[in-house]
Amino acid sequence: MILKSFELNKIKLNNHKFYLFYGENEGLKEETIKNLFEKSYQDKIHRYEEKEIIDNINNFFNSVLTKSFFDNEKLIIINRATDKIRTIIEDLIEKNPEDIQVVLNSKNLEKKSTLRKLFEKEKSILCIPFYEDNNQTLNSIISLFFRNKKIPISQQLINVLIERSRGDRKNLNNELEKVENFLLNKKNLNIEEIIKLTNLADNYSASELVDHSLAKNTRKTVTILSENNYSDEDNIIIIRTLLAKLKRLVKIYELVDEKNNIEQAISVCRPPIFWKDKPLVTQQIKSWNKNLLKDLIYKTNEIELLVKKNSLLAKNILADFIINNSKKTNN
Repeated sequence: MILKSFELNKIKLNNHKFYLFYGENEGLKEETIKNLFEKSYQDKIHRYEEKEIIDNINNFFNSVLTKSFFDNEKLIIINRATDKIRTIIEDLIEKNPEDIQVVLNSKNLEKKSTLRKLFEKEKSILCIPFYEDNNQTLNSIISLFFRNKKIPISQQLINVLIERSRGDRKNLNNELEKVENFLLNKKNLNIEEIIKLTNLADNYSASELVDHSLAKNTRKTVTILSENNYSDEDNIIIIRTLLAKLKRLVKIYELVDEKNNIEQAISVCRPPIFWKDKPLVTQQIKSWNKNLLKDLIYKTNEIELLVKKNSLLAKNILADFIINNSKKTNN
């Protein structure tokens, strides 16, 4: 049965076990899955890639259909689903397993797609297309972001961000994350800064560079630095991205002390960490202890001052700092 994305709030989700989300709006799909499904299941979420299931169908069915005292209800999320998985889903629907919900996340599916046809024709399973956000929706998201930050913003600046997002709120959220990191200790933003921020790094973002450095992936860190020509503005964004991610790691460490489990700590961290980023964040936590992270926050603040005072040497100063912290040491 076909349903519009905004209609999901009007139905009882527990009345349906199988959902197909398709379309290019990854940001809206991720928000919907997180807000309407993941919150109800917490640590009972099982994530799969389509290829992983196809390569080992028996393991998939055993995992989905097997019940345990601790893992009765389950949310199954299958990413990058295509027509290749249709027969497997048909078998699963026929088995009618209890206490599970299955969400298939697909890219854009054409009308002739057999997977899409299956979900559109059957009344008991739901097919929801996720179309590109329109400018009005993106405008509202941006306005709310800056209103919460109590920072004035012009329509011209909003239009630049909308253009950069290319109709997808996931792209927009990535751009707003750059802005948020850049706005540390700042109370205003101009159009020139927005243009520079949203053009950061053709091949690799500041976030990716920082993530691999903190995970102590030295080779990948060096590759990213060597393949990009970061500007002076990029250097500041990298530093502030590093500060934001360091503070997040300290927060996760405090949750680890409380939960005594890294995966649970990462799962309950707020703002939420996307599923695809969790392995890298886990690697980061295992690469540092809390005292060293706090010390690195202090050193990063010092590096920001040094970079600002030495513009000619800024790139080298920052690159050396990033690479040195990506090297494996005994913590």
